[in-house]
Amino acid sequence: MIRHLKSGTSSEARAEADRQVRETVEQTLAAIETRGDGAVRELSEKFDSWSPSSFRLTQAEIEQAMAEVSAQDLEDIRFAQAQIRAFAEAQLASMQEVEVETRPGVVLGHKHLPINAVGCYVPGGAYPMVASAHMSVLTAKVAGVKRVVAAAPPYQGKPHPAIVTAMHLAGADEILVLGGVQAVGAMAIGTETIEPVDMLVGPGNAFVAEAKRQLFGRVGIDLFAGPTETLVIADDTVDGLLCATDLLGQAEHGPTSPAALLTNSEKLAEDTMAAINELLTKLPTAEIARKAWEHYGEIIVCSSHDEMLQVADEMAYEHVQVMTEDPELYLQKLSNYGALFLGPRTNVAYGDKVIGTNHTLPTKKAARYTGGLWVGKFLKTCTYQRVLTDEASAEIGSYCSRLCALEGFAGHGEQANERVRRYGKRDVPYATAVDP
Repeated sequence: MIRHLKSGTSSEARAEADRQVRETVEQTLAAIETRGDGAVRELSEKFDSWSPSSFRLTQAEIEQAMAEVSAQDLEDIRFAQAQIRAFAEAQLASMQEVEVETRPGVVLGHKHLPINAVGCYVPGGAYPMVASAHMSVLTAKVAGVKRVVAAAPPYQGKPHPAIVTAMHLAGADEILVLGGVQAVGAMAIGTETIEPVDMLVGPGNAFVAEAKRQLFGRVGIDLFAGPTETLVIADDTVDGLLCATDLLGQAEHGPTSPAALLTNSEKLAEDTMAAINELLTKLPTAEIARKAWEHYGEIIVCSSHDEMLQVADEMAYEHVQVMTEDPELYLQKLSNYGALFLGPRTNVAYGDKVIGTNHTLPTKKAARYTGGLWVGKFLKTCTYQRVLTDEASAEIGSYCSRLCALEGFAGHGEQANERVRRYGKRDVPYATAVDP
């Protein structure tokens, strides 16, 4: 039996909020399309009180920002990037190019080609999301992307030194101090001073996520990554304090960040709710976390692990933290999630900041059909074919001719027929299928 001890905001209220975001983004992107730099500057002034002579940092400005980063912070950034680079390089090594002779004289293959230009958005409004620079810029560079543009909003009236440092060390070719829809819109559409990119990646708030959705097709995107989601699956092998800590640790992302506990222990559910109420009296980010928990928090009690597996796959959350007697069960059986965090010794923050896996992950049930950002997202797997002999061309051509006739494509069929005539030395009437 599945019971909700606590539910979040109604789906109707969420749909209305989504509608308002959609309309705002449509108007903003239309302004950037029409007025370019002028619209971008107005939006930056309106939302960030930021209007420099150029949104692109010079080398001198980058060096100045890096000089403001402490030695310890610099060491920590380098450590995190080393972990992320190592895992991205291992993923890249797993992606083999293929060339195979499927029939005598017929060679098929595929190559992995990096995207030429990528725009990486790094959130930095409420919190300076330094880690997002590692996850996007560095991973793109490992994949071989030639031009990586990184953009982040100003923080407290200036470029955030640690974000700029992380972007630069990760290999960004251009760094823009520009935030929100105006940043992703400028990178995708292009302006008088910003050359457009081929793909947008990186997390962001609801407006950034909607902008990426609306721009998809004009450019590629990594995935629909909206407000962060966290699901903690736990049983009585852990306590309420640990569950509450992990839930609120992600709820602080923003007031629309869902956080849910899924458990087969009613006692753990009650203890977690009590621990959340206590932690909200002392957590420095409690103002944001409380709103997220009140409106988007859930506690669901199930009667078995099978029920918890069922509910978790239906929820298809971005982060799924498993703290049960047998976390491997969930690794083997869950199919819909952005990333798994197995056992009490790990947690979502490790993945967000330092451990090496990517933190740009699918939200709003997109985990049903996609995984998160990884080195492969920056590569196009492109096929090629090569026919080496006359005999092979005539053989394939004969089959192709008849299959084209089956579909009624006479012009397609003639492409095949002409090869059969030339390389098979056969007399094939025009627009007639080749006899077996």
